[in-house]
Amino acid sequence: MPTDMMSSAEWLTSRMPEAPPALKARVRELLASHPEWDRLPRADAFIQASELLLRRVLEGGAIARANALDLLAADACVTWAFEAAADDPASIAAHAERATQGIAAIAAEFA
Repeated sequence: MPTDMMSSAEWLTSRMPEAPPALKARVRELLASHPEWDRLPRADAFIQASELLLRRVLEGGAIARANALDLLAADACVTWAFEAAADDPASIAAHAERATQGIAAIAAEFA
């Protein structure tokens, strides 16, 4: 299936090298719980996912071991967002700005 026809979860499954199963499962679970993200450009869907995961980590105090997987998943989502954005190189700067603003806003909420 062409990658532009895949859902974000399907696209994630197709990535090589494969991410650790627990990491991919956490992100697939999050994507499944937000089907509205499939209407977004794939990079934006992963940015949304990273922001939600970052909020979870910070709401949990960012010190619990249980938050480690969410923190790693948030980081992976940002990476996947830019991997997806690379399919349209002209969009990378806008996605970078969007991700930076979103992460900064979340950090300000918890400062």
